[in-house]
This record gives sequence, structure tokens and C-alpha cells, in this order.
Amino acid sequence: MKNILVIGAGRSATALINYVLSKAEQHGWFVTVADANPELATQKVNNHPLGRGTWLDVTKVNDRKEIIERADVVVSLLPAHLHLEVAQDCIRLKKHLITASYVSKEMYRLGDEARDRELIFMGEMGLDPGIDHMSAKQKIDEIKEKGGKLTAFRSYTGGLIAPESDDNPWHYKFTWNPRNVVLAGQGTAQYLENGKYKYIPYNRLFQQYRMIDVKGMGKFEVYANRDSLLYRDIYGLSDIPNILRGTIRNEGFCDAWNALIKIGLTDGSYPILESGDLTYHSLMEAYLGPREGTGSVRERIADFLGESPFSPVMRKLDWLGLFRNKRIGMSRATPALILENLLLDKWKLQEDDKDMIIMRHEFEYELDGKTKELTSTLVLKGNNSVDTAMAKLVGVPMGIFVKLVMEGRITAKGVNIPVMKEVYDPVLEELKEYGVEFVEEERDI
Repeated sequence: MKNILVIGAGRSATALINYVLSKAEQHGWFVTVADANPELATQKVNNHPLGRGTWLDVTKVNDRKEIIERADVVVSLLPAHLHLEVAQDCIRLKKHLITASYVSKEMYRLGDEARDRELIFMGEMGLDPGIDHMSAKQKIDEIKEKGGKLTAFRSYTGGLIAPESDDNPWHYKFTWNPRNVVLAGQGTAQYLENGKYKYIPYNRLFQQYRMIDVKGMGKFEVYANRDSLLYRDIYGLSDIPNILRGTIRNEGFCDAWNALIKIGLTDGSYPILESGDLTYHSLMEAYLGPREGTGSVRERIADFLGESPFSPVMRKLDWLGLFRNKRIGMSRATPALILENLLLDKWKLQEDDKDMIIMRHEFEYELDGKTKELTSTLVLKGNNSVDTAMAKLVGVPMGIFVKLVMEGRITAKGVNIPVMKEVYDPVLEELKEYGVEFVEEERDI
């Protein structure tokens, strides 16, 4: 195998492209980067003699098939809803496929065809999902191998702003897809606690957060991910009584985000008909009913939220500019899109800003008549707004896995996620070279 195709040259692509190009001469590979913006694709290749950037509109079937046909391994960094068409082409053309996205039910249905053609389709090969799966499964297998019985597994990840770049009252900036941040948690969170199913609907999700203490970093809030139950069988934890996956945020974030939900600003289901002519102030007033207090719009919003006018939550809303007489300037936009557009400006990474990834696993298990708690924690900071920890931890694991496939070291065929030893051991070992090391602490409880 000689030819690698990377479809998509966005944020996560840089670290991946740099990795495979750095290995290209040693292994005799050629790397093609295809994007709807060919200038961006060419820029990411950076004049490397064993790479090229090119144009591709993935909705054009013939063009897509033609470029896939020339590859041996395809990496799709497209939006998740476009992976399926690429996957179907890879099935027909007998090409291996790697993505960082969650594997959909439709993708799993291609598993038999992929196995029949001896193809490797690996999804969830980034950070979260990705490194979380590999690091958790490695530790779960180690505990089981020494005779331990797992009674609880909790896993949390957060893409945050590093303390030295934290200069706003939300203690947050965008390091990843803004739309996903705005729509995060919509649906109902599901997890297991003491053998009982627990459900948290969206309207309560950011009220029912828990606190964790990360050594050397301080306290953080965690809200539950949508479905923590999906991975019980995949992790070999089908009978575990406690399992929870969650997202990490800095203190104060969840209460303030809950206020945006209560007001209605995270709703993407309908357009604000006259949004182009409204100000943020008049939009906030439009969400108030006739019984919601007296006084200014700001005071009435505070009363509606059950907040004092100068509470930390209200200061965060003030800082966003929600009470300013500034025109929104977006016609027929949904509330969620209006909020996203506002946050794109307020939560933008500045050139020298550093992001920070925190990942934490908590394992409780019984061994030799004792109950033990093991925590495994990763903290990694980026270098600037381009060379981010987020981009590195999404792109480099995919790059390492591409190398393993190109070298013929992966035997698992069909549609999979990275929870097998032949994947997690070499990927995690090489990631140590990039500063990806988990610090472990264990105690009897």
C-alpha cells in the first residue's frame, strides 16, 4: 500500500497531515489532501514533495469515486453525515477507511460487507471518541487480567482554555466545532448508578452536574453525556452497576449555560422571523412573558432566572452582550444560530491563546477482598491557536493508525472502534512521544 487520501483540510487535519507526511519518505507513501477549498488543501501539504492538495466536492459522485479509487487508505474528516457515502464508495472500490466520528448505526450495517472484502473500517479514532476508548480499555483489560472485578467506571473529557489564556468570565473559548458546543446535551442523558438507570432530560442537564478535583489544576464541573450505556458491552462491562461518561467544564459554566437554555437561546428548531432587524436587547425582551417582573429587561431576565441582578450568571450574560442595543444582523436565524454567531466572536481563540485538554478516568474494582479506586488523568496544553492540543489529540491518533494499517499490522476487519489490544497498545505507546501520558493514582476505599 502506497497511497493515502485525506478528505477534508479543516482544523483536525493539520496534525494528521503533518504526521503522515513526516512518515512518507521513510515508507514510500504519497499523500493526497482533498478539500472543497483547494488552496487550503495545498497549504496543509506545505510543498511537501510526497504530497499534493487538490479540489474535491464530495457531493459530486464521479469525482469522489475517481479520487478514492486511486487511494489505498482513505481518511474522512468530513462532517459525520457525509461519511456514509464515502464508506459505500470504499466498500465498492475495496479501500480501507478511517474516521474520528462516532460510528452510526448505518455505518455498522456495512460491517459484514467490509469483512467480506477484508477491509478495515475504523471509526471513533480521535480524542473523544478515540483516546478515551483506548486508554480506558487498556486499563480495564489490565484490571481484569490481574483478577479485579470492576464495579464502577466513569470517564470525563473537556476541551478547555489553559489557565494562562483564560481571560473571560465564562472561562471558556472555542477549541472545536462551535455548533456542537451550542447544541451539546440536547436529548436525554442516560447512565447507570448503583445498578439503576438514570435519565436527565436536557432542561435539567446543566443543573445536575457533578464536581471533580484534578490534582494540580483545581475543581471542574462535569455534565453527563447523552448515552453512557452504549459502550458497556464493547468495553466488556455488561454487568457493571456504575457507568458514566461526561464533559468537563470550568466552575460556573454549567449554571450560566443553563440560563441560556431556560431563556430559549439554544433552540435550533425554528427561525426568528425578523431576526435581521432585532437587537440582542429586543430579542431578550421577546422571551419575557407579561408576568416576568418589572423594571429593565435585564432585571426581568434576572428575576425570571431566579438570579440577583449582579450574580455570576448575570455577569456572564452581560459579558456576552445580550442586553446591548446592537443589531443581530442575521435574517431568519434560529436562536441557536444567533447564539453561535455571538459566541464565535466572544469565545474566539486569540493568536497566542493556548487550549487545554483534560481527560480523566475513574475505576473502582474489587481485588483480593479489597475495594480499590484508580484514577487516570491526562492534561495537555496546546502551543497557540493553530497548534492546539485539540487538533493534535484528534489528528495524531488517526495518523498513527493510518501507519499501522499501511504497514499491515492491523488484523481486525469490518467496522470497529479502537478497543482492541492490537490498536490501543501501539497507538498509546507512540502518543507518549507527543506528551500524551496519563498520571495514575490508586487507593483503597
